Amino acid sequence: MKGLILCAGRGTRLHPFSYSQPKTLLPVANHPVLHYCIRKLREVGVHDIGIVIHPSQVQIPPLVGDGSRFGATITFIEQEEPLGIAHAVQLAQPFLHDEPFILLLGDNLLMDSLHGLTRAFSSTSSDGVVMLSEVERPQDYGIAEIQEERLVSVEEKPRQPKSNLAVIGAYLFTKPIFESIATLQPSARGEYEITDAIQSMIDRGYQIVHTVTSGKYSDVGTIDRWLEANRWMLTNDLGKRYQVGADSIVENCEIVGPVLIGDGCEIRNCRLGPFVSIQNGVRLNNCAHIENSILLENSSLEDVAWNVTDSVFGRSSHLNGHSSDTSGVFLVSDKSSIRIPAVKREEP
Repeated sequence: MKGLILCAGRGTRLHPFSYSQPKTLLPVANHPVLHYCIRKLREVGVHDIGIVIHPSQVQIPPLVGDGSRFGATITFIEQEEPLGIAHAVQLAQPFLHDEPFILLLGDNLLMDSLHGLTRAFSSTSSDGVVMLSEVERPQDYGIAEIQEERLVSVEEKPRQPKSNLAVIGAYLFTKPIFESIATLQPSARGEYEITDAIQSMIDRGYQIVHTVTSGKYSDVGTIDRWLEANRWMLTNDLGKRYQVGADSIVENCEIVGPVLIGDGCEIRNCRLGPFVSIQNGVRLNNCAHIENSILLENSSLEDVAWNVTDSVFGRSSHLNGHSSDTSGVFLVSDKSSIRIPAVKREEP
């Protein structure tokens, strides 16, 4: 069995941070989302993995390498036009050949393992498996219709959903998926939809089974969902503890976990947490309170006299401020600087 991870999306809803690096490389608990996808595949014994990228995503191959650090072999496949998930799968057919394969979306973060997919496949004579999860707003997802424990239809963003079970971006397919993709026409949004390919398989008599996960998951496609995924991953990894990386200096600080501090950081006179991820090389000095935030590598905050929350600071960005009257959410892009001067109060 092989693995396929799709990473060619533009990530426009994560601007400005996805301008300078692919969204699949943005960190959750200080690790790129793509790394979690690779590790999930390795947990179920998949070691031959294809990664679909856009030609402009030159940062991904050096960061992943040949896969040896994960105990895997990595093959990169280019998708020049964003024509949908099914189109990306079709491009990967020469790599996948006729083998069953697990398909993951590179911006999806799953807490549960993929053993549910592989067990459902090995215990049935199915031609594919779809992972589902209950959602609150089924109108926003690809939704599965289940009758007598059998998957009978899948519809993308239905106006009148037939269930609250959403397709969440983890699949196992066999060779017939390529026959179905070949019959597709672009959807209203100009893409070849994987839900249409699944429905085509069902309509042609192929058996698609499903597994339902109750574990947390998120497509890390917006700032809010990025911060949410960071919160639950930190909680899963650290509980209420905090962790300090190698060669980091932490002096005169109050830390409320979970907080993750990378290598080579200098943090003095700050109150941190909960739910803060700090990457390598970050400098913090005299910060009143930082919580539920992500600080990317080599960013710095100094003399920040107010509470910083729900914020993201890009790589090598800088915030310097004295005004205690300032508050709010900061989304600071890479290599940007903000200086907020102290407020001068007039004499009465």
